This record gives sequence, structure tokens and C-alpha cells, in this order.
Amino acid sequence: MQIAKEAELDLVEISPSAEPPVCKVVDYKKFLYELKKKQKEIKSKAAKVVIKEIRFGPQTDDHDFNFKKNHALKFLAEGAKVKAFVFFRGRSIVYKEQGEILLLRFAQELEEFGKVEQLPLLEGKNMRMIIAPKKK
Repeated sequence: MQIAKEAELDLVEISPSAEPPVCKVVDYKKFLYELKKKQKEIKSKAAKVVIKEIRFGPQTDDHDFNFKKNHALKFLAEGAKVKAFVFFRGRSIVYKEQGEILLLRFAQELEEFGKVEQLPLLEGKNMRMIIAPKKK
């Protein structure tokens, strides 16, 4: 503490659990600033998960299906996850088997580029499925 007073700096306890406790003589404001800077840098390097959505109707036509499949291929190539879902409006909920077949066909056609992370699941009026890109 005397050394810190003479240098007009602060005494900071680095590792209190060590025997004896480890302390450092530093400028406390600068120490906090550098600590925040390190944490911000670590956070910026963390992988960010992007989820793109693709929406189908229960009676989606082949051309529309292929069009949306091509978009999904592009999303998977960019490294984003794809959330495909079939929405059921009004009485179309009686076609939930068609919706499930559509999503399974979608997953089968994207099998080379991504793996199914979550199988088709009905939630309210939407049936959704998540496909993650394959690692290269």
C-alpha cells in the first residue's frame, strides 16, 4: 500500500483466492477501461447465429417450392440457419399432414447442404423446422 501511495496509483487485488493474494499497483480507471476493452473484443469475436425464415403454405406449388429452396441454399451457403415453416390459415389446418410432408421434402432436398436441427413441429397454426448449415 505504501508503494502505491508513493507512486500515486491504486493497489488492485488481482487474485484474492491465491496464497498469498496477488495485488498489482496500477491506475484503477485505466485498469477498468482495459478490462472493458478486452471483454468487448471477446464479445465481437463470438460467432453470431443468423436465422433466415422461409414461409410455405400447405398447398405450395412445385415452382414456388423450388424458388424458396434456392433461397434456402443461398442462406445455408452464407452460414445462416434456415427456419422453414408452413402457415395454416382458417380451415387449412386440416392439411397438417401435407404441411409435414412438404417440410420433410424440403429437408430431404437440402440434405447435402444442411442438417435438420429440429424436425417439423406444430405450434398453434404454424408448423416449423430448423435446418443448420453443414460444417466445411
